[in-house]
Amino acid sequence: MTARSRRAERFTGRIGAFGTGSGTRVVLGLWERSPFGAFADAMIEDARGHRTLLAPRAEVADFVAATYSFDEVRIVPLRVWRIRGGLAVGDGMHDAGGGAAPAFRARLLAGRLTPLGRVLRAVPSRLATSPAWLTAVDPVARILVPGVRTAGTAGGGRREYYGVTAVRSIVWAEAHLDGRDLGAFGPLAPPVRFGFGSAPASPALVDLTTTVTR
Repeated sequence: MTARSRRAERFTGRIGAFGTGSGTRVVLGLWERSPFGAFADAMIEDARGHRTLLAPRAEVADFVAATYSFDEVRIVPLRVWRIRGGLAVGDGMHDAGGGAAPAFRARLLAGRLTPLGRVLRAVPSRLATSPAWLTAVDPVARILVPGVRTAGTAGGGRREYYGVTAVRSIVWAEAHLDGRDLGAFGPLAPPVRFGFGSAPASPALVDLTTTVTR
């Protein structure tokens, strides 16, 4: 057993989730601090239920694929750009002249803190991200935000905890996959099926720390 496998894995950053007119749902992970350094990934489920992971490096893909369920895993050099009022994620924001279109790109504009987001902001961060606290509040979270869980299994005998510290609405988003526009911005419906819980149906950008333990 390696040193990494014995300790808690903590990922701090943001998750943005939204739906599209094609029926494809997109969940973006924008991680500022993690055992793998800063990185971005994308989990995509299309209208047929096909689940794809886009990860920037093999070590990230291996960890995420061992934690969640996918039908396809692709290595794509995703980056994050800040744009006015929001964020852009992808392996290219513009097509190179005469070149191939980027494998993936998405842009989103964030709104204000939601009422729930303001409540969560008032909870001390150390408590809000504690596995013990997140286990205790999981039954309440399921009622307040259907489909959402704060604690559950991460596979391989591990547990995962989502400690959300802020929630902002997403007021607009767009995404392209392999040069194809995924369609108009919409709610995350039906729920995605990557792990033990989904993201809220209302598109949201959340600040959080995710902890994976054995």
